[in-house]
Amino acid sequence: MTAPTTEGPPARGAATGSSGSRRHHPPRSKRTTVAGRRSRIGYLFVSGYVLFAVAFGVLPALYAVFIAFLDGEGRFSGVASFTRVLQDFRFWPGALHVGAFLLSWLVALLVLVTLLALLVHGIGRRWLSSGIRFVYYIPGALAGASSVVLWLFVLNPTVSPVSAVLRAFGFETFVQTISPGNLPVVLAIIAFWTGAGGWIVVMYGALNSIPHEVLEAARMDGAGPVRTALHIQLPMLRKWISYMAVMSLASGTQLFVEPRVLSQASHAVVPADWSLNQLAYLYAFKQQDLNGSAAIAVILLVVSLGLSTFFVVRGGLFERD
Repeated sequence: MTAPTTEGPPARGAATGSSGSRRHHPPRSKRTTVAGRRSRIGYLFVSGYVLFAVAFGVLPALYAVFIAFLDGEGRFSGVASFTRVLQDFRFWPGALHVGAFLLSWLVALLVLVTLLALLVHGIGRRWLSSGIRFVYYIPGALAGASSVVLWLFVLNPTVSPVSAVLRAFGFETFVQTISPGNLPVVLAIIAFWTGAGGWIVVMYGALNSIPHEVLEAARMDGAGPVRTALHIQLPMLRKWISYMAVMSLASGTQLFVEPRVLSQASHAVVPADWSLNQLAYLYAFKQQDLNGSAAIAVILLVVSLGLSTFFVVRGGLFERD
């Protein structure tokens, strides 16, 4: 005869096989709960931007693509609008103007902003560094039109505070200064003066995110400021430089306010169709050709996306460290 076995109560937390039994689930950690709450809050903050981006960015872009393939009667016309725009004698000069402006501006922005951010970051006195960043940021508080109105005086040799510099370059009148041949560089200077300060602040913050231990190790190895900047700081700023290039490219291809204000101030010395955005405006509101205006917008969108993709890929913007 086998002696009966006495089974004790199941261990605490053990799962039983019956349907009415209780299963033990490990308690969620406090860290997991906090992370989930922060994630939900993050989605809440992002949702507002996403809604506005879809409503005022994605949907208008899709609508522009749609009407670019229609004619004035709303019928599908294929690439007729693109052909008409590309054959317009004003299109290619406008494209060259925007291209020259973008080249001048992006080179100045990427090189000088990065250099100035490195110099400001290297200043040992905190109050001096903060003061310089504040001075750099002041021009960014001015809107595009306001900055151009201010530069109307700066570019006029008769009243400019830098008239000696303008005359040294051979500019004796306002018309000579803003002649169409000089305009890409002039607009690049205005855009740099307006937007560089904000990007210097961004780059300064990115430099502060570099671990202090890495910079200290470079100093112990005998690396000076130049070698540290070339071999440590610049490689670690690559993503931020790429981000600056993408955002600046997106705004630069939409050049409209500055040449338009200069055109009005100079009594059409600057042509009303100097940039592609100005030409799209003329198509839409002077020629009543919304399809041609949409075609110009789509061309600008494709070029901007292509160049932005190049900067994203080359800069590793979405790569994980």
